[in-house]
Amino acid sequence: MKKYLLLLACCLFSIFGSYSQSKTDIEVLKNTIWKTENLGNGLVWEYYHFNQKELFQSNQSVHILRTKLKNKSVKFAFGSADIHHKDSDTTRKLLKTSLIAATNNALVAVNGGFFNTKKGGAVDLIKIDGKALDTATYNSRKALPDHSRSAIVIHHNKISIVKGDTLPFWEKKLAEENIMVTGPLLLFNGKEEPLKNNAFTNNRHPRTCACITKTKEILLITVDGRNAEAQGMSLQELTFLTQNLGCKNAINLDGGGSTTMYIKNKPDNGVVNFPSDNKLFDHFGERSVSNILMILPK
Repeated sequence: MKKYLLLLACCLFSIFGSYSQSKTDIEVLKNTIWKTENLGNGLVWEYYHFNQKELFQSNQSVHILRTKLKNKSVKFAFGSADIHHKDSDTTRKLLKTSLIAATNNALVAVNGGFFNTKKGGAVDLIKIDGKALDTATYNSRKALPDHSRSAIVIHHNKISIVKGDTLPFWEKKLAEENIMVTGPLLLFNGKEEPLKNNAFTNNRHPRTCACITKTKEILLITVDGRNAEAQGMSLQELTFLTQNLGCKNAINLDGGGSTTMYIKNKPDNGVVNFPSDNKLFDHFGERSVSNILMILPK
């Protein structure tokens, strides 16, 4: 009997302890006074450094780019590092987010989907202005990896987050002229999506994600990591963050050393977050990537 009561007490402590922590984090986010800058063209940049271990009992550095879905002053787009030759194959390259963004005259940008670090090119479908640059490289005889089950699509300047399928080649049904398959999906129609129980999900890393809010805004979010000043987030924590920012649909992009936020005309080549590839908490640790999500002047 005593053993049973002890077990019950431990379970209750675990439940209420977890709830208390979540409640604390909700209050922290609710009361955060974000550093905010109006960038013009209906774009707003928000930033906060949680440096007293007050969010998830850790230090966190979060950047947000915010604009209305129906912002008529801008154009949503994908950018690629690849070089396209008129009558020959595409040259696969990897370039820094800031360079791809500046080349395309982007106002703001974040890094995009997952890519082949050795050969270049995306590992999932990416289509820009009707041209498929890369297609999925997964094994069609196995279950789809998490990053292959959802997408960001742009059609007539309307940007949306799409829930895909676990079956191979579902993305071939997408008809939009601009497609970036990525993932995993974090939220869809206001509900949490199931996440796999593995190191990629559970460990803290730098993260990049995009979400659409209940008030019809799009948020581009970076979470810095791999540093004492910013530990990064698990995907569960990232989901929690997007929920408390009012997101309805949210999707994960490539993270780790790729996580980069760019704002035109800012110092340090426009990099405003703290990319981790140089293992320093500064703006110079960008990793070269295959593609980006950007917002252009219309």
